[in-house]
Amino acid sequence: MGERAAAGGGKWVDVAPERLPRWLENFATRHGPYREEGLTLIAADGASAAWQTPPGAGPAGTMADLIRLAQAPRRLGLLLARKGAVAVGVVVGTELIASKVDTHYVQGRTAAGGWSQQRFARRRDNQAKAAAADGAGIAGRVLLPEVRGMAALVTGGDRAAVDAVLAPPPLKALLDLRAERFLDVPEPRHAVLVSAIAAARAVSVLVREP
Repeated sequence: MGERAAAGGGKWVDVAPERLPRWLENFATRHGPYREEGLTLIAADGASAAWQTPPGAGPAGTMADLIRLAQAPRRLGLLLARKGAVAVGVVVGTELIASKVDTHYVQGRTAAGGWSQQRFARRRDNQAKAAAADGAGIAGRVLLPEVRGMAALVTGGDRAAVDAVLAPPPLKALLDLRAERFLDVPEPRHAVLVSAIAAARAVSVLVREP
């Protein structure tokens, strides 16, 4: 799956839960035998792989625990928001069982100055607030009925837009389940929501090579 540079060196790699055993085999092939220190692997050539449990999987003390927990089906909420677009879904295992996508017009920035610029800024602010309110309503309708069985809420898109959607007090139960993982996704659409399932389930590993 995806790779990205890590601060301080190395790279973050996202691995599908089903590919974990094969990934470990390939790591041993490239770097030699390795030992486990909790969820960190130290290979014979000095390479290391430090694993994180995916959202909603719970704590794991060993790689065997991590593989078992990551591959177990769990119920996740998805909330993606950018500007005037929001996509909300409920996932069980790899399946999207409920979803809603909506768009709300929010005016772009203008180069006009003076009173015109202020008028456009007020209008844009009002449109953004209306979009957030609509998004909150959708999140409430789709996610709140599932919240008791939900292991985690994974969010993505634009942080400010997501924060605005989750701000209303009635959604506090969702806010309490919000995972640290934040997905970098384009403007939310149904196809984007479906593709986000893999990113939400993935197991992240920090790989550093000698």
